[in-house]
Order: sequence, then C-alpha cells, then structure tokens
Amino acid sequence: MNFNVAEFERSFGSFSQLGESDLPEICFSGRSNVGKSSLINKVLGRKSIARVSSKPGKTVTINFYKLDKARLVDLPGYGYAKVAFAEKERWSELMEGYFNSGRNIKMVFQLIDMRHKPSEFDISMLSFLKEMNYPFSVILTKSDKLNKTEREERLNKIRFELGDFAEECKIIPFSALNSEGVEEIRGIIESCAI
Repeated sequence: MNFNVAEFERSFGSFSQLGESDLPEICFSGRSNVGKSSLINKVLGRKSIARVSSKPGKTVTINFYKLDKARLVDLPGYGYAKVAFAEKERWSELMEGYFNSGRNIKMVFQLIDMRHKPSEFDISMLSFLKEMNYPFSVILTKSDKLNKTEREERLNKIRFELGDFAEECKIIPFSALNSEGVEEIRGIIESCAI
C-alpha cells in the first residue's frame, strides 16, 4: 500500500452526512489529547495532513483520509470534561451512528496514553468494540516520555489494567517523536486492506 498518496477526504459532523463505505475503514479512537492526529500524520509520513491541536476536545467531527486501498478514520476524541453536555450528546450519536451503520470497518486502533492508567471511557470503548465484534488493537501513545524502567513498568501494569482485553489484541507502544510502532501499525493497516 502506498501511504504517500493519502489525502484528506472529508469531515462529517453528523451521522446523516456520512458517505458510503466503499473501502475498508481503519479507525483511530481515543480520548481527547491522546495523540490521534500526531499518529495519523506519522503513519502517513506527513507533517500536518491531520490537524494537531494544543487544546483537547477540538476534533468534533469524523475525519476521513483516503489511501489507494483503504480509508483511515479519525474519530472524535472523548472524555474531555469542559465540553458542553449537548456537544457530548452529539458526539455520542455520531459515534453510535457510525459504528451501527454496517460500514466496512476492518480495524479499530484504540489509543491510550502509555503514561496513565486506561480511563473508564477507554475501557467502555473496548467493551463496546468487543460486544460489536470489531477487531481492535491498543496503541500506547507517548512512549518516548518514559525512561526504559518506567516504560517496562507501565507495559506490565497496562496488561493488568486492561484485563482480558490484553489477551485479545495487539498492544503497540508508539512515539510520534522517534517513530516507534509506525511500521507495525502500517503492517496492520496493509493486512486490513487486502
């Protein structure tokens, strides 16, 4: 698959706007400020195809990036407390509409900040994906922010914190700074697009 031909396709703020699902879709899910945009930029080898924001809660749309054989789907971040209730409701409807519409979803990458314990929202999302029978992998972002000892400790703890989910999926440490995990993530995307 040629990751260099990726292009931003469209953003959708409501479920009714979604176009048809004519290519395999690989989704990126996670709480606000976990690094979804940075990861997408790194995987696509581009500096700013996905906008990186310093303020959490900025991605309020589903953003589609088209490759030659698949689409990458950047889902709205969740769990940001300062967002109004009405906005949270809209996000919830958008996400449920997306996942319940029979789209060609081949993989969901659930992003979790490696430095912290998975949130209730993270665990709820993994439970939802399992219940809906969507394949998923966990990407541990910001791995470069930990030294070697801290990193090993967090890897061991996170397997415990994820419980049964840790046995059902790949767990991939990722760094936007040093590109750790990029090739493994690309390999999974390529295998989903066959």
